[in-house]
Amino acid sequence: MSLKINSFIKKNLQGLRSKRQEWLKKKRIKKYLATGRVPWTTGYEDFKYSEIKRILGDVDSMKAFASLKTLKHFGIGIDERIVEYPWIFSNLSAEKKILLDAGSTFNFEEIVSQKIIADKELTIFTYAPEKNNFSHQRISYQYGDLRNIPYRDNFFEEIVCQSTLEHIGMDNTIYSFKEERTSDRQEINYSYRQVVKELNRVLQIDGTLLLTFPYGEFYNYGYFQQFNREIVDDIVKILEKNGKVYSCFFKYSSDGWEFSSQENCDNSQSYNPHTGIGKGVDGAAHSRSICCLKFQKTTI
Repeated sequence: MSLKINSFIKKNLQGLRSKRQEWLKKKRIKKYLATGRVPWTTGYEDFKYSEIKRILGDVDSMKAFASLKTLKHFGIGIDERIVEYPWIFSNLSAEKKILLDAGSTFNFEEIVSQKIIADKELTIFTYAPEKNNFSHQRISYQYGDLRNIPYRDNFFEEIVCQSTLEHIGMDNTIYSFKEERTSDRQEINYSYRQVVKELNRVLQIDGTLLLTFPYGEFYNYGYFQQFNREIVDDIVKILEKNGKVYSCFFKYSSDGWEFSSQENCDNSQSYNPHTGIGKGVDGAAHSRSICCLKFQKTTI
């Protein structure tokens, strides 16, 4: 059989698999919508990422995020990714840049298919290989510990670290890998400091670092810790030595996600879907407040 015929068959098989996957996805979403939209049940992740893709492609929604305007009844029953991605994308430049995804939250088809990402030189840095792999789209993968990033100083022009800092040094066995824990369950784990310093080190002057993490009352959930005002101040202090830091906060209620003040988020508690701790009656899927920091580096 010729290479040309083999290529034709392979292409058609890939097309059939893609159509089947899309059909199964729609079926799961239909079930999720029909059974009360309960977070983390069948179809939840499919629905969430379809919504994220829709929002990222909606001009009016992205303009609202860029101008810090709250959208009515936004993201009800959906976890913090529904506000993190739009905030991050509204703060990325439209230019071709060398971009680092520190934590592999971009490693989804709905994200890498966005034009703003396709036009960048993207490296995804994570602890271990994952099922999703988009190397065929010229996306690079680097595996290791963010506390010791194997890149030279001032290498990346843009860096995104989305809901990753809070997992550093914690019990990450639920993500199929083990990591040495460096603090007691009742104490703040300061491992995030080394990551912040490393991200600052590999960021170019005039570059941008975008950080997000759960915010509110400090609590150690084992696999992540919810950051509080003390930790935010600590991160800002580290970064301000080399540039300017801008912050914004999102808060969740039964009416959905909205922009908020730090003061209104100080007492927020997360819901741990693995244990049921902090579930509440507001439909929160995970965190109830998110802190977003934008750092612009001006000096070494």
